[in-house]
Amino acid sequence: MGDPAGIGAEVTLKALAQPEWNSAETSQPLLVGCRRWLETSYQQLRRHGLEPLRDPAGLEIIDRPLAEPCRAGLTTPACGDASFTWLSDAVDLVQSGRCQALVTAPIAKASWHAAGHPYPGQTERLAELTGSPEASMLFTALAPAGQWRLNTLLATTHIPLAAVPQRLDAALIEHKLDALLAFCQRFSGSPHLVVAGLNPHAGEAGQLGREESTWLEAALDAWRHRHPQVQLEGPLPPDTCWLSAASAWKGSGPGPDGYLALYHDQGLIPVKLLAFDAAVNTTLGLPFLRTSPDHGTGFAIAGQGRARPDSMAAALRTARDLG
Repeated sequence: MGDPAGIGAEVTLKALAQPEWNSAETSQPLLVGCRRWLETSYQQLRRHGLEPLRDPAGLEIIDRPLAEPCRAGLTTPACGDASFTWLSDAVDLVQSGRCQALVTAPIAKASWHAAGHPYPGQTERLAELTGSPEASMLFTALAPAGQWRLNTLLATTHIPLAAVPQRLDAALIEHKLDALLAFCQRFSGSPHLVVAGLNPHAGEAGQLGREESTWLEAALDAWRHRHPQVQLEGPLPPDTCWLSAASAWKGSGPGPDGYLALYHDQGLIPVKLLAFDAAVNTTLGLPFLRTSPDHGTGFAIAGQGRARPDSMAAALRTARDLG
């Protein structure tokens, strides 16, 4: 259920109120969090006149009570400790076979750190809990017309921009392309993949950066040779790499099946511009599927009834359909 001071409860109760979750044939989610907090959130949202909302009384909840009361929009170390514990307990449920996939509401990294849990994010904690050191972060979104899916995998995630060139190498790119290919093959037998360059203009033959010419181009050529059935483009100039995605998102024909971004904002800026309410954060390389909304805790609007549930609804749907 994420940070209890954020919008996790609101977007979850709104998403689960949609008709697709009210069918007897639909597998229902198992929630991990504080029952009293969830019920209190429900009553507060109803006072805002919000409908529809899913009544927690009809949901199965693994109750892990908060150590102290929390206020919407004001996170504390206790909130960080709660969201950390809820995530760990949820992983146990999935790994035991009781559940088929994991959906996580947003957490506050600063609150985790204040509570003594120094992880860069949920992805890194999931990798530790499952013994999966090669976990990868991919964002997926189904275009409005429903005919094309935007898939963007990040080669590096929550690290400073200055550390990106030192983290990248041929072995990492090979691993990330393998993960992207495996995911895209769910939807296409012969995927078309695109890799962004690291530097402006993809280095412009070494004039604007040498990573492309000294090792990245060779790494992509070697991967192409091992996967002749895959159309692989790149490294492409980052400022035009996602133009094909923008066209496909608007319905102007199919786009590439997958994009590999070399650092966090390089991939997340186009994804959020095109698909902020539809994109789902998906962790690959775990022994189960994990999804999450592509937004944060929303502390500035928490408790006000203003949070949009679209991305949480997409995360739940993706976990149900692909898990």
